[in-house]
This record gives sequence, C-alpha cells and structure tokens, in this order.
Amino acid sequence: MKRTILASFSIVALLLLGQHVSAQTIKLGTLAPQNSPYYDILRDLAESWAEISGGKIRFRIYPVGVAGDDPDMVRKMRIGQLDAALLSGSGLTEIAPEIKALQLPMMFANNDEWDHVRTQMAPRYERILEAKGFMTVIWGDAGWVYLFAQKPVVRLEDLKPLRFFVWAGDPGIVQGWRDLGFHPVPLTSGEIHSGLHSGLIHAYATMPLASLSFQWFALANHMTDLKWTPLVGALVITEQKWKAIPDEIKPQLLRSARIASERFITKIRSHNEEAVRLMKEHGLVVHPVPPDIRAEWEARFRANYPVILGNAVPQDLVVEVERLRDAFRKNAQTK
Repeated sequence: MKRTILASFSIVALLLLGQHVSAQTIKLGTLAPQNSPYYDILRDLAESWAEISGGKIRFRIYPVGVAGDDPDMVRKMRIGQLDAALLSGSGLTEIAPEIKALQLPMMFANNDEWDHVRTQMAPRYERILEAKGFMTVIWGDAGWVYLFAQKPVVRLEDLKPLRFFVWAGDPGIVQGWRDLGFHPVPLTSGEIHSGLHSGLIHAYATMPLASLSFQWFALANHMTDLKWTPLVGALVITEQKWKAIPDEIKPQLLRSARIASERFITKIRSHNEEAVRLMKEHGLVVHPVPPDIRAEWEARFRANYPVILGNAVPQDLVVEVERLRDAFRKNAQTK
C-alpha cells in the first residue's frame, strides 16, 4: 500500500514538474499604450495562444515603452531580457537593415500596392530575420506616416527652417535629411513631447493614431496631407523562445497570429482615419498637397535613396520591391 501511495505521489510530482517545465511566459515589449488598438490586438493574441496551449503559454506585456524604444527592445531580446516585441520599422531595421527597402519615402502611393508588395516580399524577409535569430509571428503596418508640424508645411522648402524628429540610432536617415538641406534631430519616441514643448523640435512624422494617442498633435497642430510611407510593423519572437514552444501547437499558434494580423491591419487603418477626424475636431489643420508639389517631394526623396539605404541593403532588394510595385500598377491600369 505504501509503495502504491508513494508511486502515485511520484507520478503526480512528475506530471506537475512536466507542466512547470513546459509552461512558457513570453515577455513582450511594445510602444503601444494600453487601451489602444495596437495593445488590444496583442491582448487578444495572448488570450488565443493561452487557449490553444491549455494555459501553458502566457504573455507578459510591457506597454507604452516601459521596455524602451524599438532599438532598446531589440537589444533586450538579444540578451534575454525580453522574448518578443511588436516593432515598427526602426526596430526591424535594427535587426535587419534590409527592411529599409520597404520603408523608402514615397515608394508606395496607396494601401493596395503596399499590401501586394509586402505580401510578396514577406517570405524573403522572414528568412532574413530568422537567420538573425528572430521568428516573425505577425506582419502588418501601423498606418501611413504623415508630417505634423507647428507651422504649415506644403512644399519641401516649408520644412527647411524647422527642426524635426527622426529616430535615434539610424545615421543613414539623419545624413540623408542633412544632405537635402534639412535639420533632423535624432531622438527616442519618448522625447517627442518634451522636444516639441521645449522647442528642441518643431515637427515629427508619424501615423495619425500615434499622434492622437500620445497627444503630440496638441503641440504641433498642422498635418501635411501627403503619405510618406506605410510604417511596416511586425511581431517577432526570439528563436530561443520559439524553440521552447512545443512543435505540435506551433501551426495553430501561427494560424491564430495570421488571423490577428488581418484584424490588426483592418482595425489600425480605420482607427487612423478616425484619429484624423478627432484631431480636426480639436484644432488640427490638414494641408492638402497639389499633384505637382507631390511630384517634387517624390523626386527629392528618390534622389536620396542611396544615402538612406547605405551599404547594408542589397540593391536587388530595392529592385525587386520596385518591380513588384510597377507590375501591380500596370495590372491595375489595365483593369
């Protein structure tokens, strides 16, 4: 009898130990504020993964930049302080500079051609990120980037007197703007509000939803109605953490993530449109850009692509992005 009881306890102990070992807490960083659409998607994904894994996979989300800016989160993933992060272009290029080929200003004109190119290029970029130790869980974008300033900006020359925010840590972007005769100020996103308040910067480029969520527009209430670029975004997880997840549930987790990605894109785009409407109700002035002036912006940006890209981005990536975009445009014109 004693042996039976002891054996039973041993089995229970081993089962409990096995559950403990297989349980995974994914420490995830994001700049998204709580109660924002970005955060809601992550929360929903966490609930889905917990259900699929029978409660053995849990997310611990660090919102609103608690874990640092995008480049900070990448560094923390590399040393094991974070397991995953929802990154925008600045963080993704910290891992793989090749992402810049998708983030060139004025490369895309609308969501349709951007969606087509991103979808076609995703497998190649996933291989690049995987080779650097990161698994891509979700692809998407955070919306189109627009310029917000304390004074009206329609022509490029309107921007020249203004000091404006650029992401710290990307010397190619900084030098590219300087070569065009502008005054970029490299900062973290957490310094934008204080920079606008103190006069360190007069302008910044971001998505409308971010401008509303962080209340930056209250200090820079002029928006240039010119789509600079869709801000590419991805949820990545370290290879080490991904390998620790049981293989048998990974396909279900990725299917769940794809569904979340589709919802994310649809939701973010509608919220960005709503954000513009709400900001206009509270003093935002939107300045239209005539087609001829838009062409001037595009020509100036394109001339500076080599400086922005630097030596870390293979030219064939840019050629492929442009080929896919041009083929899509040609096909759209024939319909």
